[in-house]
Amino acid sequence: MKHYPAEFKADAVALYRSRPGATIKSVAADLGVNTETLRNWIRAADGRRPGAHSAPPATSQAVDDGVQAELAAARKRIRELEEERDILRKAAR
Repeated sequence: MKHYPAEFKADAVALYRSRPGATIKSVAADLGVNTETLRNWIRAADGRRPGAHSAPPATSQAVDDGVQAELAAARKRIRELEEERDILRKAAR
């Protein structure tokens, strides 16, 4: 079993939530994690036990945490895209 840092888990959940058309399977494949692992992280972020079928209670703290995680994931993605852009600009010269 592999251990993932809490920040990585939060970023993975935020990434999944930031892609409206994405499936858990596709995001898990992009990140190189097991589909069920990502599914469990999403459930945990929603405050649900794995296997629970009821909707999670909405609290302002949970929403704020979700927004912060999504923001962190977005900032990380922006840094990655800027780095890729810079590499491509150098290659085009």
